Amino acid sequence: MTVAAAVQAIRARTGLTPEVAIILGTGLGALAEAIQIEVAIPYAEIPGFLVPTVESHAGRLLCGTLERRPVVAMQGRFHRYEGYDLDAVTFPVRVLRALGAETLIVSNASGGMHPEWAAGDVVLLADHLNFIGDNPLVGPHRSAGPRFPDMTAAYDAGLRTLARAVALEQGITLREGTYVAVAGPNLETRAEYRLLRAWGADLVGMSTAPEVIVARQEGMRVLGLSIITDLCLPDALEPATVERILAVARGAEPRLAALVRGVVHRLN
Repeated sequence: MTVAAAVQAIRARTGLTPEVAIILGTGLGALAEAIQIEVAIPYAEIPGFLVPTVESHAGRLLCGTLERRPVVAMQGRFHRYEGYDLDAVTFPVRVLRALGAETLIVSNASGGMHPEWAAGDVVLLADHLNFIGDNPLVGPHRSAGPRFPDMTAAYDAGLRTLARAVALEQGITLREGTYVAVAGPNLETRAEYRLLRAWGADLVGMSTAPEVIVARQEGMRVLGLSIITDLCLPDALEPATVERILAVARGAEPRLAALVRGVVHRLN
């Protein structure tokens, strides 16, 4: 399926032209409650969109307004570990850009490897490492953007400054660090956590980096936010469960929602 076909299907349901696109990650789907929804389109009704197989990903495209600004939000994303190739995983990002969105706010749940951070902390992404073992730009060049996009500033400096200011005003503790994306779906061993930490990563997860790569190729400004849902400290490692991860994500979600609303409200 083509981007044009997906855009046409969405345009048949709404004339809204979004300024901001938002990707809601694991356990963060309820952030959608802050959006005044004009229309919610199941992914199954959009050509080229996959259907998420992960329990906490609703699989709907929400079109509406947030802080009086037109937005489009993915309530759930796709992952490499579901058996999808990265071209398909990132296809929605190209569609969001074609709809008109110039800014992408991407969120996720992650394991925290920084010894001074805690489960439930909200983290501003400053950079990432793509260790999924693949890249969404491999293959024929399918974008009007550059074949070899520069990733020097993958996460927009101006948006990060704005996020820090909003967090300070709202009394939200906001960490900042580097996210590493791995294939999953298993969680890492003690040795793997030590290696990833030694390579400079503060957080580990199974998404985001491919979406950001495509967003940058498409010329979008990107703001990345993560919720630490479990601690990944090799010398004090405890077994993690999906139930606990989702509970921590939901507990931190009000702070993430407030932060996103504040950023969207103050965007230029």
